[in-house]
Parts: sequence; structure tokens; C-alpha cells
Amino acid sequence: MVNVFWIHGGACNGNTQSFLNADEPTVIDLVTDFGINILYHHSVSMEFGNQVKEILDDIIEERTELDILVVEGTVIQGPNGTGRFDTLFERPKKDWIYDLAHKAKFVVAIGDCACWGGIPATSPNPSESTGLQFFKDKPGGFLTSEFRSKAGLPVINIPGCPAHPDWVTQILVAIATGRTSDITLDEYHRPETFFKTFTQTGCTRVQYYEYKEPVEEFGQGTRKGCLFYEQGCRGPMTHSSCNRILWNRQSSKTRAGMPCIGCTEPQFPFFDLAPGTVFKTQKILGTIPKEVPTGMDSLSYSTHAAIARTVAPKWAKEDMFVP
Repeated sequence: MVNVFWIHGGACNGNTQSFLNADEPTVIDLVTDFGINILYHHSVSMEFGNQVKEILDDIIEERTELDILVVEGTVIQGPNGTGRFDTLFERPKKDWIYDLAHKAKFVVAIGDCACWGGIPATSPNPSESTGLQFFKDKPGGFLTSEFRSKAGLPVINIPGCPAHPDWVTQILVAIATGRTSDITLDEYHRPETFFKTFTQTGCTRVQYYEYKEPVEEFGQGTRKGCLFYEQGCRGPMTHSSCNRILWNRQSSKTRAGMPCIGCTEPQFPFFDLAPGTVFKTQKILGTIPKEVPTGMDSLSYSTHAAIARTVAPKWAKEDMFVP
């Protein structure tokens, strides 16, 4: 059995809710089919109170081997670096996380908050929140960039707000079944199998993106047009597999008409959630998107966009559904 301990820091519990809805495999499959022993998870385990304290002590004293430490939520360091804003058994949780991370063979950060701070770490950040090995897009974080688990790997980051449940369970299975050599990490320690392509890959509106046909009003996205040009969709700049590995096996934000908010990128939330920036494409000179798709410069993009709109076929401007 592979021992897993899941600890919750500063977060909304959304990643746990996502995890509990995993399909391929399910949480039950992890235990019954893949030999994962959940030592503790706040929404799954029967243990509570002093029983959890005993599990923690056994890990720290090396009476119990810890194979995978899963961290959900930020590491809260406030006030003034003491960590007393977030305690567990009268001890700052950051100290528990530090000790557990140095006992674990693998450390996995689930969700933006654990990966690089997410919304809680957005200025002014009164809780002094940070990610495990990144603060936003800067290496370092709580454990520092030099940290390596007992297996010799940095923290494995599975970002998202929340992370897709199957990303989580499939990485846990890869570790539990000895296939860690299959886990190739990118510069932000994200598994490339899920984060090498863009959210735009597989988007059902990609034909409208090609012809630069926008969705003029919020809510039209389920019927026509691309959400990138007016509605603030970050699909062309965001690394995720949301349109390849569908949510609930059937949909995604963009398929449902909701702009991608770029929640798997370390800079999330963008523009620090300033009013008028979340679901609105920021423009230069009123027409050119302030941020163009990854791999393009503004001049090339503008030239391409002008030509694409000129040659767009008639159907690209029509409603794709017949009443």
C-alpha cells in the first residue's frame, strides 16, 4: 500500500470537492484498485481529533512511512512569519507542512493556492500566503526552489481553481504504480501530459477564433463566436487540457459559453481581479488585444486578424444552432 496524507492549508476546499467527483479513476478506485492507503483526508477519513495527531506523530517520528504528501491550499505564514493565523493542534500548520514534506517520498500540490498562492496571495496578501515552491511565477515559495522530496523530485504542481479531478487521481495512480518516469514536468513543475497543450486545444469554437469572429455579448458563447476577442477568454494563452479531458466527461468552460480565466497559470488571478478586467478583453488603442496568443507578437497577430476577418466565410457570422 502507498500511504497518502492530505493536508489542507489556506483555501476554499474546492479542490477537495473536485477530487471527490473524479471519474477516471474515482477516489474509491484509488483505494480498491491501485493500492493507495489514505492515512488522512479531512473529507474522507474516519479519524479525527487526537487520532489525526497520532498519525502525524507517527509520520514525523518515522514509525509510519509517508509515500505521498498532498497539500491543498496556501501555506499561511502570517502574522509576521509566525504562521499563527492557521494552526493545527496548537502548532502553525506551516511547520507541520515543512516536517511532512521532508519525510515524504513525493509532494504533490493541488490547486493554484498550493502551487503558487492563487487568490489568497494576491496583493495585499494579509495572510502572507505563498505556494509550496513558487510565489506566483517566481521560484522559491515556502519550501524554496532547492527542495527535493525523498524520491528526488521537486513539488509536483497540479494547478487549477479548482484542479480537474482526473488530473489529480491519475497523477496519484502514476506515483502509486511506480510510473513516475512517465511524469515529465514543465518549468512550473506541472505534468506535461496535462499542461503542454493550451485550453484552446479541442475548443468547439476554434473555427471562430481562426476567422476572428467575436462573441459580442456575454452569454452568446454557447451559440456563436470566439470568447477571446471581447469576453476575456484566456484559452489561447493558458496551458491545460480542459477541452481534451472534459469536466464531468462532457463539458468545459468554453463549451458552456464561459470564458477561460487562465486558472492553471501561475499569474492567476490576472490584473489582480480589478473591476472590468475579469470577463473583458483588455485592448490597446481600443482594438488590439493587450495580450495576444502565446507564440505571437502584436504586429503579426494584428496582420493575421485583419486578413482572417476579410476572408471569413458567411457561416462564421451565423448562429450555429437552428431554432
